[in-house]
Amino acid sequence: MESVDAIVVGAGVVGLAVAARLSQSLNSVLVIDKNPGFGEETSSRNSEVIHAGIYYPPGSLKAATCVSGRHWLYEYCRQRNIPFKPVGKLIVAQNPQQETYLEELKHRAGMNGVQDLVWLSGRQLQRFSPQLRGCAALLSPSTGIIDSHAYMVSLLAEAELNGAVLARRTAFIRAKAEQGGFEVTLDADGEVMALNCRYLINSAGLYCTKVAGRIEGVPAGLIPGLYWCRGHYFSYRGSSPFDRLVYPVPERVGAGLGIHATLDMGGQLKFGPDTQYIASCSEPDYRVSPSLKSRFVESIRSYFPNIDPERLEPAYSGIRPKLQGPGDSFRDFQIQGAAEHGLQGLVNLYGIESPGLTASLAIARYVADELGIGQP
Repeated sequence: MESVDAIVVGAGVVGLAVAARLSQSLNSVLVIDKNPGFGEETSSRNSEVIHAGIYYPPGSLKAATCVSGRHWLYEYCRQRNIPFKPVGKLIVAQNPQQETYLEELKHRAGMNGVQDLVWLSGRQLQRFSPQLRGCAALLSPSTGIIDSHAYMVSLLAEAELNGAVLARRTAFIRAKAEQGGFEVTLDADGEVMALNCRYLINSAGLYCTKVAGRIEGVPAGLIPGLYWCRGHYFSYRGSSPFDRLVYPVPERVGAGLGIHATLDMGGQLKFGPDTQYIASCSEPDYRVSPSLKSRFVESIRSYFPNIDPERLEPAYSGIRPKLQGPGDSFRDFQIQGAAEHGLQGLVNLYGIESPGLTASLAIARYVADELGIGQP
């Protein structure tokens, strides 16, 4: 039976970052994805924002990997000429209660190591951005945007330069632990095959819990519940009234950060995502219903009162693999290694949603450390 050093299940941005990292030390890394290409699910259907690390509880994996990952991601983009812009972000409060929460967010961000936030009064906000309405705002200068596809292309190129291979249209069937590693059964474009590997990394995103359930020896009680949460985006025709990202103050208990305004690398303004929990299925439904428009307009008007509904058009949607169910409070990333499940060489990544793009390089280092694979 053929063997490789490591198999990474899932060629999203985190799987590719893991492969690039491991390929620096291992001779043979295989990345598999059931789709025809890489990054076809959550990684290519998001806001493409480089987050600062403001929202997450201090000490959480999301906070730690976002803040360190953001520094590393900016540096990676500079070194490899990946398109990005540190455009900055405004978080806008509409009433005294939201202003109080904004103060809490500023304090939390400081505890996470985000020290560059600037407080703006309502009057300062108006001078800063006349189109916005709010009683106060936080300016985050280190928030930015990135061409996520170019980033994934670079990660894959780095991995392949180090000898890694991407197997497209290759689905994970099952795995079982054996002496010194795992026997992994795959469906390679309709052909069933088996490989041995020493390390197995489950970075399957929307299907991470299904993959974990097919790895013999992983206790069922350690596999968390996973929820699919769809978020829709609407584009805004014409020139953008903003040159920064604009976010409302999020709900204290909520599945997202509210319908916010973001820009892509071409300057196109878009609004989203909303949050819509859906049933998980084998084929994600990415349709965007025009009937959502009125709800988007109502939400956006809270901070952008002069929005022209005629310029708002359905764009795209994405689905987030959330550990946080409807009405639940914050849920952190879960990265389970041998200390949790007892299988040496296996790492399961659960609930890697936002800020997964920002945190991707930090998560890759975390996985390598978990496996005891240092840089050469």
